[in-house]
Amino acid sequence: MTKIEKIVLSYSGGLDTSIILKWLQETYGCEVVTFTADLGQGEELGPARAKAEMSGVKDIRIVDLREEFVSDFVFPMLRANALYEGQYLLGSSIARPLIAKHLVGIAREVGAHAVAHGATGKGNDQVRFELAVNALDPSIKIIAPWRQWNIRSRMQLLEYAEQHHILVPSDKRGEAPFSIDANLLHTSTEGKILENPAEVAPDHVYQRTVDPVDAPDTPEIITIGFERGDPVSVNGKAMTPAALLTGLNGLGGRHGVGRLDLVENRFIGMKSRGIYETPGGTILLAAHRGIESITLDRAAAHLKDEIMPRYAELIYNGFWFAPEREMLQALIDHSQTFVSGEVAIRLYKGSASVISRTSPCSLYSADLVTFEESAIAYDHHDAEGFIRLNGLRLRRWAARNGR
Repeated sequence: MTKIEKIVLSYSGGLDTSIILKWLQETYGCEVVTFTADLGQGEELGPARAKAEMSGVKDIRIVDLREEFVSDFVFPMLRANALYEGQYLLGSSIARPLIAKHLVGIAREVGAHAVAHGATGKGNDQVRFELAVNALDPSIKIIAPWRQWNIRSRMQLLEYAEQHHILVPSDKRGEAPFSIDANLLHTSTEGKILENPAEVAPDHVYQRTVDPVDAPDTPEIITIGFERGDPVSVNGKAMTPAALLTGLNGLGGRHGVGRLDLVENRFIGMKSRGIYETPGGTILLAAHRGIESITLDRAAAHLKDEIMPRYAELIYNGFWFAPEREMLQALIDHSQTFVSGEVAIRLYKGSASVISRTSPCSLYSADLVTFEESAIAYDHHDAEGFIRLNGLRLRRWAARNGR
């Protein structure tokens, strides 16, 4: 086996990856390069650098990926209206391929033989990271400490931290924190009391959204502009992808939009319960479907809805860089050619509701649909033949069955 001389670690500075950093240094006796992705997680990344320096790391990479994350990963997924199991907006899932992409890029740059991650052997992220690395550079070795060391519980992890003088973070109640993942698209919280799906999530779990009960009693109406399926403006102001999503997170969070308490089916076979907050993403999903409703042909819209669960499942299971995801993306992107216009959304007490939509590419015709006299010729008698032809097989079926 080739001796590993250098490892690039996906490093957050949290408890797990701080311990993993020390473990890698002790186990492999080689240089570890830390890579921290700034995905808009909403926390100061300076402490991650400081902790890496305290652990003797010489090459510390903190990379601002917020714009790339939203423009090249979140927005393509949004064009598909992707929801896993009909509810989850895939906030963690869509971040992993981007992190893996830069892990591989840094490994190539510094000549590292391996990359490492902090995902556990029970979760989805180990699959997502490793499938992405496989697709991008199969020559790179992947180190997954949770599948190699003899630490088996959170308590043992804390004991290891104490033995090696590794600072253990605490939540605002002075307890070991929940397992939290955050980026510009969402926050997710798992563990502790949430592991019992019968228990109501405590209020302090929520980080980005107010309780809808406590949200303003007055609705707020905003407009979102779209070009070729991507949001480009809020209230008439053009914005970069990351700035746009950041702004919508603030608006949605203030009105309690985007909360989800979900028991989901992990790829590896078990069920898990998590609390998700996706305020901006929830607004964008509603707005995107609103603009599609007047710009997409019926059959095209229905086909998109048919393939969406498959597309969402591919992302959830870690196949972002797989050929089938890229094939579906080409179809989805083609469908967005005329998905341009503006949608008005009402934010109120946890809801984001479409209240109007306009587009220069609209397929909607008031003259066709009106109950009043129409300027466009429409012969009501045509409907009789249409119905008779569609009813032909039903009449034959009924006759055979003696009805």
